[in-house]
Amino acid sequence: MINLQHITYFHPNKDLLVNDVNLSINRHDKVALIGNNGTGKSTLLKIMAGLLLPAQGSVKVDSTPYYVPQVFGQFNELTVAQALQIADKLRALRAILDGNVTESNLTLLDDDWTIEERCQEALSHWQLENLELTQPLKTLSGGQKTKVLLAGIAIHNPDVVLLDEPSNHLDTAGRQLLYDFITSTSATLVVVSHDRKLLNRLDVVFELTRRGITVYGGNYDFYLEQKALDNNALNQDVKSKEKALRKAREVERETAERKQKLDARGKKKQENAGVARIMMNTLRNNAERSTARLKGIHTEKIGAISEELSELRRELPDTDKMRFGFDNSSLHKGKILFSATDINFGYHDQLLWHEPLRFQITSGERITLKGLNGSGKTTLIKIILGELVPGQGSIYRADNQSVYIDQDYSLIDNTLTVYQQAQRFNSASLQEHEVKIRLNRFLFGKDDWDKSCTVLSGGEKMRLMLCCLTIGHRAPDIIILDEPTNNLDIQSIGILTAAINEYEGTLIVVSHDESFLDEVNAERVIELA
Repeated sequence: MINLQHITYFHPNKDLLVNDVNLSINRHDKVALIGNNGTGKSTLLKIMAGLLLPAQGSVKVDSTPYYVPQVFGQFNELTVAQALQIADKLRALRAILDGNVTESNLTLLDDDWTIEERCQEALSHWQLENLELTQPLKTLSGGQKTKVLLAGIAIHNPDVVLLDEPSNHLDTAGRQLLYDFITSTSATLVVVSHDRKLLNRLDVVFELTRRGITVYGGNYDFYLEQKALDNNALNQDVKSKEKALRKAREVERETAERKQKLDARGKKKQENAGVARIMMNTLRNNAERSTARLKGIHTEKIGAISEELSELRRELPDTDKMRFGFDNSSLHKGKILFSATDINFGYHDQLLWHEPLRFQITSGERITLKGLNGSGKTTLIKIILGELVPGQGSIYRADNQSVYIDQDYSLIDNTLTVYQQAQRFNSASLQEHEVKIRLNRFLFGKDDWDKSCTVLSGGEKMRLMLCCLTIGHRAPDIIILDEPTNNLDIQSIGILTAAINEYEGTLIVVSHDESFLDEVNAERVIELA
C-alpha cells in the first residue's frame, strides 16, 4: 500500500514543482505514472522511496521500496556489490567462512547464506554472467548499470518496486527481460516510462499534471482512448464557447447600433419640438450614461466568456506539432551517400565485427542501426560521419551535410543561453524576432530565452536541438539519432515523430523503441553482430 496525501514539493530554488497531490496504490497494483517533462514524476518516485521529503503532506508506504533511478552517476564510485547494497553482507559471509564468527558478522548476514549464489543467478538472468561484484560501476555501460540495479530486485525480493525510465538504456533483449518481469511479478509496481510497450503491460495509468493526478483504470492504450474522448469533448467545449463569444460580440454590436439609431431619432424629435438647450444637455448626458452602462454590461459578459475560453484552450494538448520547416529541394532521392566494402575496426588488435561489413546508404532511406550493447554501433556511426577510418576494407563518402544527435546532446553548448544557442545555428541570418518565433514553436517562451543550457532537462535539450536545426533552414543530407526517445516524455515523442516524418532526407536511428521506429517508418535494418 502506498498513500500520498496533500503532497507539496518545492525545487531547491523555491519554485513550486508538486502541489497538493494525492494518490493511493493498493498491494499488487501495477501502476504507470505518466506526464509531461517537468511535472514532477521522478520527484514523486523519490518521495515514495523516502529519498526526498515533501514540504507538506504525508507519505505512507507499507514496506521499504526498491528504487531504480533514471540517472546512475551517483553510483559511479561504487562497486557492483555496493550499488546493490549487499557489500556488507558479502563481507560478513566471507569473514564467517574464514572463521571470524562474531555477533556483528552474524547480524549483518542475517541468515542469508545463499547471498552469493542468488547474486550470480540474478546477474546471469540479466545477461551479466561474467560480471564481478567488486567491479566499479563506472566501468559499465548505461545498459549494464540498469541491468545491475534490476538484478537487485531478485536479490532483495521487495514488496514494492519503483522504476524510473527502466528501459532507457536497455537493448532489445534487455527490454524483453524487463517486460517479462513486469508481467510476472506480484510486487507492487510504480513505473515512470515513455516506453509504450512497457506501459501496456501495466494495469492502471496515473497521469500527473499541474492540477494533480487523474487515474485511468486500464493500460496505456485504454488511457489513449479515454484521452481522445476527453479531448474531443474539450474541443467541443472550445467550439461552443467560441460560438458564444461570437454571439456576444454580435449582440454587443447590434445593441450599440440600435441604441445609436434610437438616440439619433430622439435627438431629432427634440430639436423639432424646440426643447430648451439645458434640457437637451440633460437628455444627452442621460443617453451617454445609458450607452456606457450598456457597453459595460456587454464588456463584462464578453470578458467572462473570453476568460472561460482561455481556460479551456489552456487545457488543450499541444496539437500544434513542431515542424522542421526545411527546404528539402537540395535532396536527391537515390543518390549514394555512403558505401562500405568489407570494413572492420579494431580496438587493441581485437576486431569489432565477426564478419566484415558491406552496405551502402542512399538519399531518402530510413535505416535502423541495431545491435547489442557493445556491438560497435557508435563506432560505425563515427565511420559514417568521417570521424574514424576503418582498419580494414574501403569506404566511399559523398560530400554531404550530416547531423548527429547523440545521447549526450553534444551539439548543445552548456555555456550559452537558450537564445544564444539558437543564434549559433542562425546561418540563414534570421531576424531576432524570427529566431524567437522558432523558439516559441518548440515550447521555449520568453521566460526561457535567457536560461542557461546547463539547467535544461534531457527532453528540453532535445527540443532545443531540433529547433536549432530548423533555424539552419537547409535540410541536412543525413540525420543520425542515437536513442532519441530516451529522455523525452510522451508528448515530446509525438512532436519528434511529426518533425521526423516531415523530413525527406536520410535518417539513421539507433533505438530500441519499436513504437517510435514503426512511426518514423524505419524499415531497413543494419544489424551488427
